[in-house]
Amino acid sequence: MIVAELPMALRRMAEGQRALEGRVGLVTGIANDQSIAYGCARAMRSLGADLAVTYLNDKAKKHVEPLARDLEAAEILQLDVTEPGRTEAVFEAIDKRWGKLDFVLHSMAFAPREDLHGRVVDSSREGFLQAMDISCHSFLRMSKYAEPLMKEGGTLITMSYLGSVRVVDNYNLMGPVKAALEACVRYMAVELGAQGIRVHAVSPGPLKTRAASGISNFDRLLDRAASQSPLHALATIDDVGFTTAFLCTDYARMMTGSVIYVDGGYNIVA
Repeated sequence: MIVAELPMALRRMAEGQRALEGRVGLVTGIANDQSIAYGCARAMRSLGADLAVTYLNDKAKKHVEPLARDLEAAEILQLDVTEPGRTEAVFEAIDKRWGKLDFVLHSMAFAPREDLHGRVVDSSREGFLQAMDISCHSFLRMSKYAEPLMKEGGTLITMSYLGSVRVVDNYNLMGPVKAALEACVRYMAVELGAQGIRVHAVSPGPLKTRAASGISNFDRLLDRAASQSPLHALATIDDVGFTTAFLCTDYARMMTGSVIYVDGGYNIVA
């Protein structure tokens, strides 16, 4: 059977080089050219996706705009999930331009420094709630607004870390927060599966990003991961990017509710 005679989903798979052609995606969390979200956006765009990209605030905009232009992003939108109405406005802009949405990448996490650097048991109520709101509940809110735009199904992806299931030195408060995020992924996968919406968490190994710079002794963690992982190497933002992009394609159409590690196998020996 020639490719042109295949059902559409299988045809996209056979034409894998442009597996996201005609798809529309929202990418959040780009801060600079070392961001995991940027690696993901670059991979998604290389597979043909049209993108909307967000930036946190005016200070971040000057760093994100040039990257968004390189990605040929059709929409560059401000998104601070702590500002009332801002999340809704992003999805309204996407609806106005495209009238649909095929995938969302949620790549954001935050905890106040004093809570992140202290013991979990000493975390403040305010710090815990803020970390949970920005790092976890924002994914639920974004998914709620994405759902009506995913008329033919879609993919929702968030970023996690091994500290969700193992005690990782100095990861502290973010461990429980990421554990909650992964639990949300499983519940969302069940709740949204009948509509053809798939949900995943991608769990990269340690990477040198701005977000990781807030973790104490992070260089030591990088060295240990590189030496102990079965592949004896650290993943790059592009490794994470193409795995994430794959999850948005029809190649992964029967996968949902997963936590997918991109860490050279470090999670099995850590």
